[in-house]
Amino acid sequence: MAQKYERNQDASIYVGNLDDRVTDELLWELMVQAGPVVGVHLPKDRVTQSTQGYGFVEFQTEADAQYAVQVMNMVKLFGKPMRINMSAQDRRTQDIGAKLFIGNLDPTIDDKLLYDTFGTFGPMVQMPHCARDQVSGNARGFAFVSYASFEAADAAIQAMD
Repeated sequence: MAQKYERNQDASIYVGNLDDRVTDELLWELMVQAGPVVGVHLPKDRVTQSTQGYGFVEFQTEADAQYAVQVMNMVKLFGKPMRINMSAQDRRTQDIGAKLFIGNLDPTIDDKLLYDTFGTFGPMVQMPHCARDQVSGNARGFAFVSYASFEAADAAIQAMD
């Protein structure tokens, strides 16, 4: 009987938008730059055994995991920006704070620029995402930014208004 390992959710991060070439070893080597890594898990398709474009990394402490989110989020790996969040993010947290509509965006604005710009006002509940047309992939000119607190949202509104 296989022994099941319980991952420390508070010290784990979700890593998304991964290229098919990313391996457990490569992700380990990249993330150890942010802090001591306990384990890496890249879920695989049961039939093809190929990775599914996301994974989880467990660090020794919650502080290490939070640092990795800050440092590694949107870093490009094989030309694709990794999307990194705490994996134990409590869903109730998403009901607290404020979600801002950001309109009239230039088509050249991307998720990374939104994160860099609006992240300075306070912690975000989820990554900002530029809306794109599903068929053409062209920018639709708007995005949403979700902050953990009303104070951060108010600061962003005042600074950008």
